[in-house]
Amino acid sequence: MHRFLDVNGLRLAYVDFGGSGPALLLLHGLFGRATTWAQTAAWLTPHFHVVGLDQRGHGLSDKPEKAYSRDEFVDDAIGVMERLDLGPAVIVGHSMGALNAWVLAARRPDLVRGLVLEDQSAATGDPRGGAWVSDWLSKWPVPFLTMAAVREYFHGVRPSFADYFSEVMVETPEGYRPLFETRHMVQAADQINVRDHWQEIDQVGCPALVVKGGESDAPREELQEMARRIPGGRYAEVAGAEHVVHYDKPREWCEAVEPFLLELRRA
Repeated sequence: MHRFLDVNGLRLAYVDFGGSGPALLLLHGLFGRATTWAQTAAWLTPHFHVVGLDQRGHGLSDKPEKAYSRDEFVDDAIGVMERLDLGPAVIVGHSMGALNAWVLAARRPDLVRGLVLEDQSAATGDPRGGAWVSDWLSKWPVPFLTMAAVREYFHGVRPSFADYFSEVMVETPEGYRPLFETRHMVQAADQINVRDHWQEIDQVGCPALVVKGGESDAPREELQEMARRIPGGRYAEVAGAEHVVHYDKPREWCEAVEPFLLELRRA
């Protein structure tokens, strides 16, 4: 069940998945929401107190018109961590959420005891900005008339997408639509691509595991370089997985990540 906090003038939604032990914060990627981590949270809760955040513009959190900079995303996560007294926490982030996680760790090392960074390169500068988001979302046949239609469409894109994107749809009188607005996702992607983020990687001082999907587009050498630059950094690759590793290969994702997290818990 979602809970809500007022942070930085916004109403932000989060899911407390439960569990005991040190705090662990889950940050989803672009388009996602906290509940896309449910399967991961199930094997984390025996070891950690797990919280997932719907980041601004996503899920059930507020969706301001023009406020999707890196600082704004990171400030939200900091505010939630402070309000819930989660620090120092482990942060597990996917894609955009991974970028937000290591920028947060660079800015507020007191709040972060370790990172898991899923399939996101620090070489984010791209002159195309968020145009790819607009192009891709314009092809979605929304509204989808049924949830079965949602699943059929995204299964055709990639089988694991049927589960992932059905999770971010909401039923309306016209049919099923995404919980986000295209214009906000374009702004968020523009802010990801405005520059590279190696500087913040070089400022991370806590242990980190960088995870690549073996079949994803993220350049292997860039993710390996991220792990090399972080003191105590490690690199893992999940064979057969594409970008959303925790959906594409959930068992292998757990096998790659759990030993690292248990080491952090014992530390």
